Amino acid sequence: MKFVHVLWVLNALLIAGTPVDAFDPITTTVVVSFGAALGRTIYNYLRETCDSRWLTYNSTGLKTDLENKLFGQHLASRIILKAVSGFMSNENPKKPLVLSLHGWTGTGKNFVSQLIAENVYKEGMHSKFVHVFTSTLHFPHPSLLSSYKSQLQQWIKGNVSNCERSMFIFDEMDKMHPGLIDSIKPYLDYYEKLDGVSYRKSIFIFLSNAGGESIVETALDFWREGRAREEIDLKDLETSVSLSVFNNEKSGFFHTSLIDKNLVDFFVPFLPLEYSHVVQCAMAEMKARASEGEGPPDLDVANQVAKDLIYFPKQERVFSVKGCKTIESKLDYYT
Repeated sequence: MKFVHVLWVLNALLIAGTPVDAFDPITTTVVVSFGAALGRTIYNYLRETCDSRWLTYNSTGLKTDLENKLFGQHLASRIILKAVSGFMSNENPKKPLVLSLHGWTGTGKNFVSQLIAENVYKEGMHSKFVHVFTSTLHFPHPSLLSSYKSQLQQWIKGNVSNCERSMFIFDEMDKMHPGLIDSIKPYLDYYEKLDGVSYRKSIFIFLSNAGGESIVETALDFWREGRAREEIDLKDLETSVSLSVFNNEKSGFFHTSLIDKNLVDFFVPFLPLEYSHVVQCAMAEMKARASEGEGPPDLDVANQVAKDLIYFPKQERVFSVKGCKTIESKLDYYT
């Protein structure tokens, strides 16, 4: 009965908007002791606050993570580090940071979002200030567009009101209804405040496969010319990616004004991954498993996993079709 009473009080406080810091620490201890999963969730909502105790940007940590955990993405690493570091060090930004990550599946777009969150928020992706939306999951029915728009706008406003340093991650942007994309446009612009709320310190990250073919073509051109992929520069891709995204009638971006209004700060291209990068992914995953008690990384196994994947073009077998997306399941098979 005591635990039920504690949960009832917690729920009442959350609904009423009572500051969680005022909650009795003894009650907090009681709640946290009940179950790891439930305890963690309750603990976050009771204790995580929008201040330097829980929100401190670690530029060195992000740099190290990008160098050691993200493979084959020299462009994305450089752009992300500069963009996030510059934004987080600015106490008075003129607009939110808007990053649009583009590339084929398995190249690291979701993973980079995770790395950013881990180096901005103490709780990383578990932070209550990080919000993830997937188009086909959260907005599946076009007939409910009006309702989706209203709910999404209220959600963004409510969360930024709670913490100006909120992060919003939108996956499958190329599949999102253009009307829904346009509904978030005001929050990305140069407004000082909207209805009394400033969005200038928030981060919006868009993930999309749109533009992937253009990126692949550029990477193939460099490979055919015998040039190293590290020679590919942003200028070689930025225009073609933005144009391919804007001119792609199958993409939700096509019918929106995000691009022509220059609300996207950086288009970040993710290159297709080669065999050597897949091996690195496999080794990194085995290293992570070793830290949890499994055996040490095995290069022979990593090579076997990499050989098992499908590559293109069919004859040359240069790039992995699915990047590193299936590495975990392949390792389960071979280990």
